Amino acid sequence: MFDTISSTTFATVNALGIIGILVWHVQGKARPTARLIVQILFFASMTAVLVSAGILPHRVTTGEANGIPAYLGTSARILWWVHLAWATIGFVRLYIVLDRRPQEARLIQDLIVAGVYLGVALSITGFVFGAPIGTLVATSGVVAIILGLALQNTLGDVFSGIALTLGRPFTIGDWIQLADGTEGRIVQNDWRSTQLLTPANNIVVLPNSALAKVSLTNFTRPDETHLVTLFMRIAIDRQPFIVEAVLKAALDECQRIVQTPKPIVAFKGIDAIAIDVEFQFRVTSPANRTPARNEVIDVVSRHCAANGLKLAMPAHAYLIVPTTDGGRETAVVAPLSRALEHPLESA
Repeated sequence: MFDTISSTTFATVNALGIIGILVWHVQGKARPTARLIVQILFFASMTAVLVSAGILPHRVTTGEANGIPAYLGTSARILWWVHLAWATIGFVRLYIVLDRRPQEARLIQDLIVAGVYLGVALSITGFVFGAPIGTLVATSGVVAIILGLALQNTLGDVFSGIALTLGRPFTIGDWIQLADGTEGRIVQNDWRSTQLLTPANNIVVLPNSALAKVSLTNFTRPDETHLVTLFMRIAIDRQPFIVEAVLKAALDECQRIVQTPKPIVAFKGIDAIAIDVEFQFRVTSPANRTPARNEVIDVVSRHCAANGLKLAMPAHAYLIVPTTDGGRETAVVAPLSRALEHPLESA
């Protein structure tokens, strides 16, 4: 009589488990809430059928029937564990969400799902098939140590990828620069490596373990505007305030630079020959630095020519040349190239 009841019970549970899998697939990934409801309903139904027949749903007990009922019981319990895992995973996928951080949420979900599958696999092995879990876990630990030593570089990349994902020093689309000068836009980031698209239109693949050890600058945060500096020497033929006004007017005409905040003309020094000028302006993106710099040089040179300002050579290109004027020893500043060509000119 028990064999008949258990066979009917197990057959019913197997049918519910298979129908639940089919309905779960029919719902599709686009309906996670419906999938979770289906998983919970079928899991609850399978549990109720087993418990009402006085059968433990999670493990095989001594004295149960052999033969076909035993096979039906094994498959029923495996399906029960599978539905439990899927119901748990459906809950995790639906409700473990980090606000505005989908990449981190997905990573945490994947880690929890991996733990659920591992726990269910061990439970089925120990409770359904009666295998010694302790021995299995100990053996798995030895195997894990061996694999860890063999795959330590790969595992280092994986765990570094997890750390980078949780720390969020950058996201896909950010423009970064590494300590060695390598820079580019992030085009791909997975658990093992990160890929940069450089200004030379090349892809640089960086292992996450190496990327986690170097300092980097994120040009995209807080926004993608980027500061560019440009140096110039203006001959001191005009007063500094006139030079400043001309250069500011030139920057105001440039179209490739950001006008808010306003570009700056900074005087860095002055000598008998020229004023050292530094232009400070922003561009909309690091990729626009070269076109913006070219435009600034062109516009500034035209404004200087139109307003009588001359460019001066670098300070190291001049030489103090001693001269004699009416019996007095004086000195004049001459271009270095001229002094070298005519060393006795002042004699």
